[in-house]
Amino acid sequence: MKYYVFMVGLLFPYALISQSILGKVTNENNEALVGASVYWVNTTIGITSGVKGEFELSTKEVSPKQLVASYVGHTSDTIEVNEQTFIVFKLKESQTLNETVIKAQRDGVIISNLNPIKTEQITQTELGKAACCDLAGCFETQTTVQPQTTNVVTNSKELRILGLSGVYNQILIDGFPMIQGLTYTYGISSIPGTLVNNIYVSKGANSVLQGFESISGQINIETKEPDQTDKLFLNAYINSFSEKHINANYAVKKGKWSNLTSVHSVQPANEFDRDGDDFLDLPKLTRYMVSNKLKYGNDKDWGWNSRIGLRYLKEHRIGGQTFFNSDTDKGSTEVYGQTVNINQPELSTKTGYRLNDQHNFVLFASGFHQNQESYFGTVKYDANQTNFYGNLQYELNYAKNSLKTGFSFRHLNLDENIAFTENSLNRTYSGNYLRQENIAGVFAENTLKLLNDKLTWIAGIRADNHNQFGTIVTPRTLLKYDITPNTTIRANIGSGWRTVNLFSENIGLLVSSRDIIFAEQLEPEKALNSGINFTQKFNGENVSGFFSADYYRTDFQNQIFPDYDTDPRKAIIENFKGKSVSNTFQAEVYLSFWRQYEFKTGYSFLDVYRDINGQKVLLPFNPRHKVVTTLGYKPISDKFHIDMNIHWYGQQRLPNTQSNPSEFQRPYFSENYILVNAQFTYNLKRFELYAGCENIFDFRQERPIIGWQDPFGQFFDTSSVWGPTRGRELYVGVRFKIPGE
Repeated sequence: MKYYVFMVGLLFPYALISQSILGKVTNENNEALVGASVYWVNTTIGITSGVKGEFELSTKEVSPKQLVASYVGHTSDTIEVNEQTFIVFKLKESQTLNETVIKAQRDGVIISNLNPIKTEQITQTELGKAACCDLAGCFETQTTVQPQTTNVVTNSKELRILGLSGVYNQILIDGFPMIQGLTYTYGISSIPGTLVNNIYVSKGANSVLQGFESISGQINIETKEPDQTDKLFLNAYINSFSEKHINANYAVKKGKWSNLTSVHSVQPANEFDRDGDDFLDLPKLTRYMVSNKLKYGNDKDWGWNSRIGLRYLKEHRIGGQTFFNSDTDKGSTEVYGQTVNINQPELSTKTGYRLNDQHNFVLFASGFHQNQESYFGTVKYDANQTNFYGNLQYELNYAKNSLKTGFSFRHLNLDENIAFTENSLNRTYSGNYLRQENIAGVFAENTLKLLNDKLTWIAGIRADNHNQFGTIVTPRTLLKYDITPNTTIRANIGSGWRTVNLFSENIGLLVSSRDIIFAEQLEPEKALNSGINFTQKFNGENVSGFFSADYYRTDFQNQIFPDYDTDPRKAIIENFKGKSVSNTFQAEVYLSFWRQYEFKTGYSFLDVYRDINGQKVLLPFNPRHKVVTTLGYKPISDKFHIDMNIHWYGQQRLPNTQSNPSEFQRPYFSENYILVNAQFTYNLKRFELYAGCENIFDFRQERPIIGWQDPFGQFFDTSSVWGPTRGRELYVGVRFKIPGE
């Protein structure tokens, strides 16, 4: 209960309301006019309207109380203020202006000084610097997010923040928690990069609006909007392993309605085994995905707005020995292989009604079903999951406050069946695992601006009732202070919790020959996260950029991490309520010279450990030191651009295998290594040609699988993979665009 003392700091502040007038400036179509001048008659007291056309002015010592609003191309208007507290100017167009088109290239990564939460916005500019075939490949140039392989045989990945497993950061698709439970294993790979518009990454405790997770951070993927994207977009890609990707987006717009249909396909690579261990260097992947987003209106305008998303995914993965035949050898004890078949339909909708700039209602609702049939050697793993998510939210803007409150509901039904086609290793975890969760929650979050908007305070709290674990309260608070318009400091603290989906979140357990031992009934994982960030921006005539440094600490009250060390032939699963800590420091600098040259470098230090019997034990697969550097050049003509990124990884602690026979042992720490990637992109009107090379110097972790000589033996283990295993990869691709209307 000691951590709930923070709730004292989360009581919602109600500002002392000074004598002031609030209002909005729009045109005749109720569209906000940004930057309109609003001032008192016969005075120099005035202000310009904000991004929603909003303004606030003091009424003290003003006479006569007549407000004037003016905007370029519109007729000025004057309103006499009596007892009103809110007024709306509707300005008429005074003349027809010739169309002016202003084009500018967005920065690849944007850190907004306006957002109270430090959020890194990864734009399409940044995504175009690498192949970005799927979401897992969209972080090649980033320091904050580290993609990590969880099963080298089928190439499943997770996204890590603050050195913690990807299960501790919340991944949202257009604000919906679609990567959850069974979808965690392969979900991030199923989102094609060509469908991504922006990626928003924030570290540490975040807003309580989307849920109680986000212990280490949040990644929100914003897909392309039908009314703000190209009418037609085509992309074709092939790499040196002969894996092929084809993508097509088609958008139409009519009035307030717009629609975006997307098709994505991946065709399998050829067979490669460069290190001679009889295992494929990368799996054969076949994927088909079709999605559709229908949109009505705009959520910033008054009235109704809605988005409805549909998606269907069908995926087939084959990995294992080069001579494995998925049609005849599944579950065989003669040839080792892994197969995964996924079918997943999903639906999401966001519908809102904005009464005015003060009152807004939004309903989020989504659901999906995933059916997975798979074999991992002699382990047969079949699972079905049905998810439903609902969130009804009310937003009130008043004085210097913005209050959001509402309630949410989650339903999860996960049915997992594990069987052994042969069990000479006497593994004990076969059976049916059924989980049903119903979680109802209420939440409230208030944002308050103080000290002439220099200080922003977010205070949030939510309470969720779990059908098995009862009610859990999640408080969080964040502060942002603008020292200068370009210098910002932020701090945040809050708790988070989550329930465990053991097999889907630790798929490597099913791959190895280890037995899985459940030492006790598992409880929710809980943690307290706190952090501080400093950001300095600079905008010169020839040089612009930013410097950012932050420190975050996560303290677990309960953590579930498989114990691989006590016995290398077992994975022991239990609650750990001792001291478990993640300390993370990150510093990053970005520079743009003459709008042609770009340089960014970031350093991160990870100290992730448990205190066991008074000894500090590092958790595996976390490089304590990491450096990412990116370089880019684009001429003023914008005909081409060259981009390069360099990754240096320090040592990582590996699972203890010292009790194995010598031929099945691995070092306690990995090697340091460097990866260098480069891409050249050439623009030819509507066509864009790109070619690149990943891992230019061909660094590989040789024969990463322990016991590959006998994949059905007691020492077979894939959990010691710490580096790239496929080596150098060349690729070429072409993009074609027809701009939207």
